[in-house]
Amino acid sequence: MEGTIQEIKNKVDIATFIGSFISIKKTGRNYKALCPFHQEKTPSFVISPDRQIWHCFGACQDGGDVIKFLMKWENISFIEALRELADKFGIRLKDVRFEDQEWKRKEKIMRINKLTTDYYEYILHETKYGNTAQEYLRKRGLNEKVIKTFHLGYAPSSWHSLLKFLQKKFTLEDILTSGLVITSEKGTVYDRFRGRLIFPIKDARSNVIGFSGRLLEDKAKEAKYINTPETLLYHKRESLYAIDIAKDQIKKQNNVYIVEGEFDVLSPFQIGIGNIVAIKGSALTREQLMLLKRYTNKITLALDSDVAGEEAMKKGIEEAEDLEFDVDVVVFDYAKDPDEAARRDPTLFKKGIKDPIPFYDFIIQILVKKFPQDNPYNKKQIANTAVFFITKIKNPIVKSHYVKKLATLLDVSESSIESLLRLTNRKKERKFILSSQPKYSHMRREDIIQKYLLSLLFQSANPYKFVDEYFKLFSIEDFSLPSLKKLYHYFTDFRKSNKEFHLDYFIKTIPQELHPVFDEIYLMASLDNEFKNEKIEKLIYEIKRYSLKYRIAQILSSESSEKKETENSLRLMGKELTRVEKMIVAL
Repeated sequence: MEGTIQEIKNKVDIATFIGSFISIKKTGRNYKALCPFHQEKTPSFVISPDRQIWHCFGACQDGGDVIKFLMKWENISFIEALRELADKFGIRLKDVRFEDQEWKRKEKIMRINKLTTDYYEYILHETKYGNTAQEYLRKRGLNEKVIKTFHLGYAPSSWHSLLKFLQKKFTLEDILTSGLVITSEKGTVYDRFRGRLIFPIKDARSNVIGFSGRLLEDKAKEAKYINTPETLLYHKRESLYAIDIAKDQIKKQNNVYIVEGEFDVLSPFQIGIGNIVAIKGSALTREQLMLLKRYTNKITLALDSDVAGEEAMKKGIEEAEDLEFDVDVVVFDYAKDPDEAARRDPTLFKKGIKDPIPFYDFIIQILVKKFPQDNPYNKKQIANTAVFFITKIKNPIVKSHYVKKLATLLDVSESSIESLLRLTNRKKERKFILSSQPKYSHMRREDIIQKYLLSLLFQSANPYKFVDEYFKLFSIEDFSLPSLKKLYHYFTDFRKSNKEFHLDYFIKTIPQELHPVFDEIYLMASLDNEFKNEKIEKLIYEIKRYSLKYRIAQILSSESSEKKETENSLRLMGKELTRVEKMIVAL
């Protein structure tokens, strides 16, 4: 097992791999980036190609290797990440005896979902119960090829047919965890999907993770659509309908069309639009965008032509800008949604999606329609809302373009728009400061300095020379954190028996429980932090000052019987503290 993991780490360059998901920037020997796992404005995510590790120094305070990154990015188990990396880089998994209980439970749900897909398909195509659903699909204009490509099915109007079918191979407990059946208040168990057209929802690896069911009659009292509830496999925020079929075309065309519902995917797909997915919700989420980032840097929103569709577009833009997507919008003024547009006029539909407009132009168009009268109050409404979105633009050229455009449209000066931008930014920054925890806000300055100094030591070209040059007046007792004290102790021991410092050899000498501490410390110096412009000598003296003050406080609080000895120690430490404080001022 360990051999396989090491083979993957040896073959995968972590910087290149993570760089294929997010934008990274070289900083010395390492790379840094905005953390993809939480929202931030200052990069706190550091990658070390030498150590093949990453660490977030921001809100996450998490880190690991390439396997851990893939686990977090795709929200998958260890064994799933291991298998995906092995497949991707041509490594044969051998002697993998890893007892991953979560993976076993997920795998069982996958088998239940696959069998359920086959069952619903069979009902649709091979039984009389599927006739009404087949007729419905014909009226929607879908051909047999599309129906079978997406494995559409039908859930009969029965309370227990699927349950009885699945119980031939699985326990009731396993079927319940899949979300395909429901337990009533009286304790009876029945099928979740009844009398509905079924759309299997798959992940990017083509595993069926859940289902969506649509009633055939729009006037029915029940909800038109129902979905699988949240399970070990299905998470609505992370799922995109048709991603398994669309991913290759998305990559090839470097663009993805994002729509709201299943039929908005199926009808365009039938006329040759393959790079299209549905968000399965009211808004585009960060998790969905992170999934799409694997295949493209460009998204084109083709959501419904109603208020809800417009709001969904607005909600997704901030996350899209954070992840550096180019965002366009397609508007169909002759139909209520992409499904209707593709069926009503395929030629016009294809022409429309080839000529999208940038998202910010779309926002301005909406505002002009909403506030058409040419008066100062409507101009204020347009400017306030448009500027809110313009502040999210990261590229200065694009931002400048929209400042000019908005100023011209409103017949005001560019400086007034820029003034409004600055005001909006200040409000956002105050809100951001209040709502987010600063890095290391829970730690004392002396503890952060100690970590930073050790990071500089281990990242230096010659750690022995670094210690000789800077740690002259520094002793192991000056470390206040036990974990740092231990690390420095192992370093001094290593030096006694090794003429040259080799990072890989040194790491093998420290106990396993210190490895996460070392990984965090090693990467810390790559961050832009408050100590970057301070002299190393000054920081050393600061630690010495903290150490002396602590030791003086300990002596004063102790009840030593040796009064003369205590006074002598205090006098010497006080003298040393005065000298150290003078050096700090001088530096």
